[in-house]
Amino acid sequence: MISGKIIGLRAVEKEDLPLFRDWRNIPEFRRNFREVRELSLSDQECWFDSLQRTKHINYMFTVVDLKTNEAIGAVGLLYINWQIRSADFSFYIGADKKYVSDDAYSKEAAKLLIEYGFNNLNLNKIWMELYEFDCKKINFFENLFGFKEDGVLRQNCFEDGRYWDSKIISLLKSEVKM
Repeated sequence: MISGKIIGLRAVEKEDLPLFRDWRNIPEFRRNFREVRELSLSDQECWFDSLQRTKHINYMFTVVDLKTNEAIGAVGLLYINWQIRSADFSFYIGADKKYVSDDAYSKEAAKLLIEYGFNNLNLNKIWMELYEFDCKKINFFENLFGFKEDGVLRQNCFEDGRYWDSKIISLLKSEVKM
């Protein structure tokens, strides 16, 4: 387990899948994910099996409250490109429908995963694609961790009857201010 002061990041277990399904199906969460359809437990099991086959490029973790040992979220460094040393950052806190917040849990989970990516995996770049209406997550990562906008994918999402842009934001190892 990767441990901080209040949370830990541990490997995803099959027992986590019902929680992940329930969190991923929260409508306010789902609109921000690339996979917008309602997920079943079978979908989660297929995802888990795929994760097991692609461990060399997908590092997914369950966020655990160290005091209660309860799962509270999911984070990961995905689609790792070992040649250019980059990874897609996946992040949400499902407990209490937080998604992402300025609380200590979100901050420490993001910090631990960023440090793990740069210091243990020797990544050079951690990036994510966020829809322009996902201001909560955009502000969290830009303001607290110094992620910068790399570019925009125009009209890359359809939500609420209209098209929205995607923002690609990233953090380089040389820019880390933690």
